[in-house]
Formats: sequence, structure tokens, C-alpha cells
Amino acid sequence: DVQLQASGGGLVQAGGSLRLSCAAAGFTSDNYAIRWYRQAPGKEREGVSCIIPKIGFTYYSHSVKGRFTISRDNAKNTVYLQMNSLKPEDAAVYYCAADRAPWSCTGATVTSLVGDYWGKGTLVTVSS
Repeated sequence: DVQLQASGGGLVQAGGSLRLSCAAAGFTSDNYAIRWYRQAPGKEREGVSCIIPKIGFTYYSHSVKGRFTISRDNAKNTVYLQMNSLKPEDAAVYYCAADRAPWSCTGATVTSLVGDYWGKGTLVTVSS
């Protein structure tokens, strides 16, 4: 079974930085895309970023592009989301998900709410 666990959330001030981790286990191949989503209180889940770990292609939503960086350590089966210049509107529960179709991760689909496997989220709070 594929298991995903997001971690690394916490409280930061606006303008600060935080790095989230998505630990994955149970993959039988490396042909997956990993996606980061977030959901703020009272709002719908929002696609933030995705990566094709096998080849390292990365994509970002317009709201985070230039501030967030998604990366992977394939040896550790971990995907990271480095969040810089955090804004209060970035506050949310962040989730990672795995998509069995790696090419579903594109610039056009980065904000799409797709994924075959979902993990529990980690809370990011940004104070102003």
C-alpha cells in the first residue's frame, strides 16, 4: 500500500520560511507524480505544486511561484516543499498526494485536484 505523510508545519511570521516534507512509502515503481495541496479554513482545497520525482520536473501555482520550491530526494522517498516569503494567505493545512500518472503533473494541471493516494496534512500557520 502507498502511504504518504506530510510533516514540517508550524507557526511562522509573514515573510518567514518553512520546509515541509512528504514521506512516501509502499511505492512499487518510481512512476508517480507527487502533489502538494493546501486547504485553508472554510475554503476549498487548492493545488500548490507538483513534481515528477523520476525526472525532477516541477510546477507551481501562480500564487506560490517564485516563493515556493518543490524538490525530491529519491533515495529517501521524500518530497519537500520549501516555502519562503510566506504570506498570511498561505496559512492552511498542507497535504501531499501521489498520482499514478506522472505526466498528469504539468503546468496546466498543477492546480487540479487530482491524486490517487492522499496522506494526512500538516498545519502551516502564518502570523501577520
